[in-house]
Amino acid sequence: MQDFLENYAFGVCTRLGEKLRIPTSGIRLFFIYTSFLTFGSPLIVYLVLAFVMNFRKMLRRRDNPIWYY
Repeated sequence: MQDFLENYAFGVCTRLGEKLRIPTSGIRLFFIYTSFLTFGSPLIVYLVLAFVMNFRKMLRRRDNPIWYY
């Protein structure tokens, strides 16, 4: 189940955990608890981070010199 969530839930928590060297489960719990306490506002932060990560991935693919003719 956790692999499914990591593959299809944008990987924001996993990426943050790798960058900050914090366990991914702690970051997920932080998002869950703060979402309940603040009525979902961390969900907006999560979605913005997911958008930025996907945008950067798209730019890296486009800058790949293999695809230039």
